[in-house]
Amino acid sequence: MNPSLLISNVRMADGTSVDIAITAGRIDAIGANLPRDTNTVVEDGANALVLPGFVEGHTHLDKTNWGLPWYRNDVGPKLVDRIENERAWRASSGHDAGAQSLALARAFVAAGTTRIRTHVDIDTDAGLKHLKGVLATRETLANIVDIQIVAFPQSGMLRRAGTSSLLSDALESGADVLGALDPALIDQDPVQSLDTTFEIADRHQKPIDIHLHEPGEIGAFTIKLLLDRVEALGMQGRVVISHAFCLGMLPDRERDVLLARIAKLDVALLTTAPPSVPVPSLRACIESGVTLFAGNDGIRDTWTPFGSPDMLERAMFLAMRHDLRRDDDLALAFDCVSTLGAHACGFTDYGLRAGARADLVLVDAATVAHAVVARPVRKVVVSNGRVVARNGAMLA
Repeated sequence: MNPSLLISNVRMADGTSVDIAITAGRIDAIGANLPRDTNTVVEDGANALVLPGFVEGHTHLDKTNWGLPWYRNDVGPKLVDRIENERAWRASSGHDAGAQSLALARAFVAAGTTRIRTHVDIDTDAGLKHLKGVLATRETLANIVDIQIVAFPQSGMLRRAGTSSLLSDALESGADVLGALDPALIDQDPVQSLDTTFEIADRHQKPIDIHLHEPGEIGAFTIKLLLDRVEALGMQGRVVISHAFCLGMLPDRERDVLLARIAKLDVALLTTAPPSVPVPSLRACIESGVTLFAGNDGIRDTWTPFGSPDMLERAMFLAMRHDLRRDDDLALAFDCVSTLGAHACGFTDYGLRAGARADLVLVDAATVAHAVVARPVRKVVVSNGRVVARNGAMLA
C-alpha cells in the first residue's frame, strides 16, 4: 500500500495555515498540526499558497504544434479559410494528434492543470484518426490528469455527408461529449443542424458543447432554438455554449432576457476572453445566475500562434478583459478556471475539502489575486494524491 501523504505548512485562500492529509488519492483532512505516523510522506509546503488543481474548460489538444518548429501562418481571414487550411495542412504534414496532445497535456500538468476538456476534430477526411491519438494520450495520463473529450465537427454537422455517423462512432469509441459548430453560419440550416445534434446526444445520452461564433441577432436566434431543445429533452445542466460572442453584442435588455432563460435551464457559457471580439459580460452572467467559465481554445496551432497551457495566465486575461482589479474580483477570475469549470464540465470530487480528489497546486503568492497576476512557477503539483510536478516541470 502506498504511504499516506501530508502537505504541511500551507496557506488557504483566507490566510489560514493548515496541513492537508491525503489518503488513497483523496483529501482526508485539512487542519492545523494534523497527526502523522512513520508511514506518512511529508511534503513541506514552506508557507506556500495552496490552490485546487486548475481546470482547462476548452482547448484543442489534437491540433497543437506545441514543441514543434514555428508554423508560418498565411491563412485567410474567414472562419472557413482557417477550417480548410487546417484540414489540408494536417493531412499533408502528417500531424500526429497523439504525440502532440501528449506533449501539451504534460505541459498543462506541469503548470497545475489536473482536469481538461478538449475538443477533437471529427471529419470525413480524417475519420476518427485524431480521436484515437487523444484517446491514447488519455490512457497514458489516466492516473495524472482527467481528460474529457468532445467529438467536434470542425467542418460543421451538415456540410459533409457522413459527419453525423462519424460523430456517433466517436461517442461509441470513447468521446464523452458531443460538439457542434455555428448551425446558422456554417451549416446554414440551424433547425436541421440542432435537431441532428440533439438527436445524436439524446440517443447516446451524452452532453453537448457547441462552438457558437455567430454574431448579434443570428447568434441570439440560434441560442433560442438551442434552449427550446434543452427544455424539450430535459437536458438542463448538460449543455455548454462556447464563445457565445452574440451575448456581447446584443442590447442589454435583450441580452438579459436570454441570460435569464440560460440560467433557468442551467446552460453554462465558456469564454476564452479574447480581446478582439465582444464577449459575454462576466458581471451580467453573475447577476443572472449563469455559470461562466474559461479556457484557452487553441494553443500554438494553425489557427493561432498564441496561447500557453497556463490557466493562471488565462484567468489574468479574463480579468483584464473584464476590468477586474480588486482582489475579490481577481478571485472571481480564478473561479472561472477552477470551481466553475469543474461544475460546468461535470468534473466531480473537486475542490479543497475533505473527501475530494487530492488535486493541489502550491505557489509562492500572498493571495489568489497575487497568484493570478504574478503567475508564479508552480512549486508542487499534486494530482490524484501524488506529486506529479515540481518547479514547473512534470516528473518522469
